[in-house]
Amino acid sequence: MSHGSSYPVGRFSPDPARALPAGRAAAPPCLRLLGAAACFLLTLGLTGVLFVWTDQGQWIDGLLLPRAERGGGYEQESDLVGPAKSVLATFGSPSLLAVLLGGVLAVGLLGRRLLAGVAGVGMVLCAVATAGAVKSALPRPDFAIEGSTTHNSFPSGHVAVATALVLAFLLVLPGWARRLSVVPGAAGVSVIGAATMIAGWHRFSDVLGGVLLSMALFCLASAALTVRGVDDASHPRATPVVGRAWRLLAEGAAGLIVLGWVVRVLVPGLAASLPWGPLVAVLVAAGLSVVAVGVAVFLVRSVEFAGPVGPPQWQRPADPGAMERLLTTEIRTARR
Repeated sequence: MSHGSSYPVGRFSPDPARALPAGRAAAPPCLRLLGAAACFLLTLGLTGVLFVWTDQGQWIDGLLLPRAERGGGYEQESDLVGPAKSVLATFGSPSLLAVLLGGVLAVGLLGRRLLAGVAGVGMVLCAVATAGAVKSALPRPDFAIEGSTTHNSFPSGHVAVATALVLAFLLVLPGWARRLSVVPGAAGVSVIGAATMIAGWHRFSDVLGGVLLSMALFCLASAALTVRGVDDASHPRATPVVGRAWRLLAEGAAGLIVLGWVVRVLVPGLAASLPWGPLVAVLVAAGLSVVAVGVAVFLVRSVEFAGPVGPPQWQRPADPGAMERLLTTEIRTARR
């Protein structure tokens, strides 16, 4: 029996709203960077084992960069030996290194990323110390490979420092400027790596080891900065993984094309000046440099290393169903 209630028998009472699916949440940046650091360290170890401690690896190094017929060294018979030594002498200057490190700190200070700048400088110095320690402690077995020596030069300190400097600037640059630095940064690393091989200072595996060492240090430094509370701009997005992968491949291919054009313009006689072995080593090292810097930009794509502008603003956590429950209660009270 109805008592004149104004409520409909089958009325609808809204339930608390459910949050819209936003896709799978991304891993925390610290864990993502630590995982990448572990992968780079593992790859560095495998590279050293393959090229230093196996006869096949030593043979590949000798095939790419054979010993010179005269003098017994690895200096390549090319017109580019003189320019390569000039590049290495200039880059090895302590004054230039101090200026570049000061530039990292200056950019970090101007962009409110002084802590990131200090981490970048520490990363470069750590790359110098680690490369020197590994070269001194790592033995190179004698497998009686023709043209091979027992002198260990893995990894390359010059390449490690060049890569670490590029990655240090990635820490202090804003997010939008990091992608713009991929090609010039990779070009600089490629020039230093090519110069060390042409001048006979390092083997191909040494160049690869220097890049991998600095990448591992970069990931560790970035992870440490995220622990210290830098701003993380990552949000769960529904962007398909396949779409991100294709975009990354497209950007990498574009970077390789631009780098190849730059090399052709700056060194028009590269192919004619080098035998096929050193030429392959130089081109592969240049491609790996582009990939390495691109991967570094991708790993910190959603991390902003700048400090806060002002005091933190505390926000009350949002309850998805709070507004709906409040409206329902007010409607029922008004009808009674």
